[in-house]
Amino acid sequence: MTATQMTTEIDALKMRLKATWMTGDYDRFSRYMEKDAESFYKRLGIGPGTRLLDVACGAGQLALIAARAGADVTGCDIATNWLEQARNRADAEGLDIVFEEGDAEALPYPNEEFDAVVSLIGAMFAPRPHRVAAELSRVCKRGGVIAMANWTPDGFIGRMFRAISRYIAPNGMPAPTLWGDEATVRDRLSEGIADLNMERSNYRFHYPFAPEDVVDFFRENYGPMSKAFASLDSAGQQELRNDLVRLWSEHNYDTSGGTKVDAEYLQVIATRA
Repeated sequence: MTATQMTTEIDALKMRLKATWMTGDYDRFSRYMEKDAESFYKRLGIGPGTRLLDVACGAGQLALIAARAGADVTGCDIATNWLEQARNRADAEGLDIVFEEGDAEALPYPNEEFDAVVSLIGAMFAPRPHRVAAELSRVCKRGGVIAMANWTPDGFIGRMFRAISRYIAPNGMPAPTLWGDEATVRDRLSEGIADLNMERSNYRFHYPFAPEDVVDFFRENYGPMSKAFASLDSAGQQELRNDLVRLWSEHNYDTSGGTKVDAEYLQVIATRA
């Protein structure tokens, strides 16, 4: 395959992924995830005045938390509609945050621009992970913090992705949940890193409605889920829905009629050499 053909294929893949992530309403979706996003941020120990980049920031979930805590925040994402949602939320709160389009594999910033480079369940979905690792390191200052939260392969969300990946996963693209495997992360963050710490934690999904409605909520608001269902005929959609309702029901421990599920993720905190 020639370099031109490879570039054309990557461009096509990028367009497909961008269309997937621009589907649905991530602002509405992410609001049910704010509590544990705050817990993740607090564990990073980032102080006021820190210049922070939120990579694959979505609708601004983590960026807003960081700005409220006094950080000087920039957020980037490939989904331009989500960025508009993020700007609206920041404006409503009077927060001065820069949100701009940016690809985790080719961040539009100079070398060593930020004190902290963070990604909460975001950069893990880019198709070329070693490029992501290199970019996170490149834009972080020496001695600065690189932090990620990534779903693990065998955790609840990892299982959910296995159920839908055959409908949406591009050929040859590494599984995003490999970013939740410690050995893989050590390999990817082996260059330019002075210290690397990883810890498994649980991210709680808590919805005031039953598992069947949770699946429909994901289908309506979460891009990958919407695309998976859209790729199927009515019989296939019903089969997938049944599989997902069963998964959520089996892991639900809310006895009051709502849904509570703990999803394992890998917290990665590295120091830039």
